[in-house]
Amino acid sequence: MMKDLFSLDGRTALVTGGSRGIGKMIAQGFLEQGAKVYITARKAPQCDQAAEELSQYGSCVSLPHDLSTVEGCEALATELKTHELKLDILVNNAGAAWGAEFDEYPESGWDKTMDLNVKSLFFLTQKLHGLMKAAASEDRPGKVINIASIDGIKINPWETYAYQASKAAVIHLTRRMAARLINDNICVAGIAPGAFASEMNKAAKDHGDAVADMIPAKRIGRPSDMAGVAVFLASRAGDYVVGDTLAVDGGVAYSQIGQAWG
Repeated sequence: MMKDLFSLDGRTALVTGGSRGIGKMIAQGFLEQGAKVYITARKAPQCDQAAEELSQYGSCVSLPHDLSTVEGCEALATELKTHELKLDILVNNAGAAWGAEFDEYPESGWDKTMDLNVKSLFFLTQKLHGLMKAAASEDRPGKVINIASIDGIKINPWETYAYQASKAAVIHLTRRMAARLINDNICVAGIAPGAFASEMNKAAKDHGDAVADMIPAKRIGRPSDMAGVAVFLASRAGDYVVGDTLAVDGGVAYSQIGQAWG
């Protein structure tokens, strides 16, 4: 029993924002543990290329869609239903950020960030609820994993107002969704990443050593760190984690000496 605790054999997953960064790290981890993985991203060429690269680890399928609207979420759910009758794992990772000084912060940046990071997360899960209920059971619950950020736990130095507010909202929304969906044998949990090299976190990507000096663990996150916690939550090992959001940040969020670089 214990040797299969982290296995995802026979499970099907959808990872949004799966063509790069944290989403791609998670997709690879799922594939290496035996899952069939669908990835989605707004830009079709990049999504297709990422799926081709990830296919060396297992069965990975590209489903490009723009999730910034409820209509886009519904379109993705509709297409997925042409491929699958059930869905075991949903990772809500697609997100956006916007930085500007307080007096100049635009409504367009606020709306783009909040819509994709919070609104679309909720409505995509809603649209896939039927597929997930079809797969879930008491012995093998379905899993929804929402990607938040340590910026939702502890403010960072940057003027990314909507981003930080949206990630705090994701953490609380994760709790509320968990309270409801556990009734359908679906466990909802979250991950709050810290500094991982990605296009969204250019500081960690381009200045990793400098960022590492401000992290208690003295390094930025590795792909295996992100894949590991996602596999834990998605597998049988995480079946009793309901509503919590795990900080994966080398100690930043809960340390007095760390600065938030998520």
